[in-house]
Parts: sequence; structure tokens; C-alpha cells
Amino acid sequence: MSELFRRYGTGMTLTMLAGVAVWVLAMVVLPYFVMVEYSFHPNLTVVEMGGPKDHYTLENYAALFRGVDLLHWDFPDDFRVFLRTMWGASLVTFICLLVCYPVAFYLAKVATPERTAFLLLILVIPFWINEILRTFSWYILLAYSGPLNIVLKALGIIDAPVRWLSGSAGVLIGMTYAFLLFMMFPLYNALETLDRNQIEAARDLGAPTWRIHWRVVIPHAKPGIAVGCIMVFVLAASSYVVPALLGSPGTRWFTETIYSWFFEAQNWPLGSAYAFILLGLCVAFILLMMRLFRVGLTDIAK
Repeated sequence: MSELFRRYGTGMTLTMLAGVAVWVLAMVVLPYFVMVEYSFHPNLTVVEMGGPKDHYTLENYAALFRGVDLLHWDFPDDFRVFLRTMWGASLVTFICLLVCYPVAFYLAKVATPERTAFLLLILVIPFWINEILRTFSWYILLAYSGPLNIVLKALGIIDAPVRWLSGSAGVLIGMTYAFLLFMMFPLYNALETLDRNQIEAARDLGAPTWRIHWRVVIPHAKPGIAVGCIMVFVLAASSYVVPALLGSPGTRWFTETIYSWFFEAQNWPLGSAYAFILLGLCVAFILLMMRLFRVGLTDIAK
């Protein structure tokens, strides 16, 4: 803060801070407060609001878990969608980590600077296109008569076209592609700071490749792994466009359920409660990653 005052002066710094404060309050804090207020009220008509039926309640939060029978493994539809979303977001995060780790290591420690710059540019260029257009391109690729099935059938890998868009496969593929860079860049930034001499020393001492990665590379990359997992999981769990375009009624995402309660059922209190349940789960995942990888906020900020 003192650096801002020194560089820009008192007047300019206060003006910038005031602008940021107004923006955060108007665009983030106040809408959240409104949703919090909605989430603790029953769904009433305009005439009933403020009347005897209008009172604070936890009914909207309890609605997600009502009817859950762990003994017989029976869940209501909304809770089933919630579990599917958490499992799907976790799987997308794991796939992104598996795909991005070797690529990030190659870019950071194996490739020449010129090749690294070229490959990073190749990775970034497709993301200059709007997310909806990129998702529609996957819709075309994964269609029943689309290019993917044509190529796989020509290579003899499949005998009949696969309906990628009738299950979870299309959603997982689309989300993995959409959020790859959010795993790639934190990993690359963390691995780039690793001293190559540590790898060479471990290799000279006879350590196999897998042990070098397990004992040297991965511990150093823990902040990058934590940040990548956090970003991919949160974005995947809160994604709406990809599951809406590439999914099917049987692969409904929790964000689609929230959307339907808000705009189709016009039940804003229940939609708000569901949104905050999803937010709470994302915060819990962030804390879990920080504890699992034993990193703090300062490590993540690096």
C-alpha cells in the first residue's frame, strides 16, 4: 500500500482505491447480500412478502438433503445432480492434472526457450475464441456423425458410431479442454523456478525418473498443483455453458439445476440457497487443497 502512495501520490491512490471499493461493493458484495437475504426466506408471492408467512428459515438449505436415504442408497433428484457435479468436477481436475503435468515439465525443464514460447502460443491461441464457440466446436466434433466418429471408424477402433453427447463423456471432454490452461500455467510457473541442478543431482545419485519426480519435482510444484486444482475444480463445478451444450438430461449439472430454480420455477430463495451450498463446497475444496498440499495463501499467491 505504501508503494502505491509513493508511486502515484495520495490523491490518485485514494481515487483508485475508492473506484475499486465501489466496484467490489456494487458488483460483488451487494448482490451476494441480496442472495443471502433471499436464501433464508420462503418462496412467496409479491403480495405475501412482508406478511405473516414471510420469516427467516433454513428450509431452502435443508431442501437439498431432504429425502436422502444413505441406508438404501436412495437420493432425490437434486441431490443426485449435486453428487454427479462434485464427482465430475473432481474427475475433470484429476484428468487436467494428469495431462498438464508432463507437458508443463517439458515446457519448463526440457524444451528450449524458443520452443517453449512457440508451444505456449499454440496452447493459448484457441482460447482467444469465445467459450461458447469453442464448446459448439466440440458439439460438432462429438456429434453422432461428426469427425471424431468418422476418424475412429476409419481407423478400425470402433465398429459403430459412439453417442458421445448422450452421457457424461462429452461433458468431461469439453470441460477438460476448457480448463486445461488453468492447470497448465500454475504448474508451469511452479516448475520453472525449480533449479535444474537438483534434478541432475538426483539423477547422478542413481534415482530413477519416477523417484526424481516424486521426491524432487512434485514437492517443489505443490503450490502450482494446489492452485491448478483449485481453479479447475471451482470453474468446473460452477460451469454452465459446457454441460448445457454437451450434456444430456441424464447428465444434468448442478448449475443447470440452480438456473432452473431461478428462471424456470421462479423460486429465487431456493436457487439462492443452492448457489451458496455450491459456493460453500468450493470454499471447502480450497481449504482441503491447502491442507493436503500443506501450502498457505502466501505460497498460492506466488
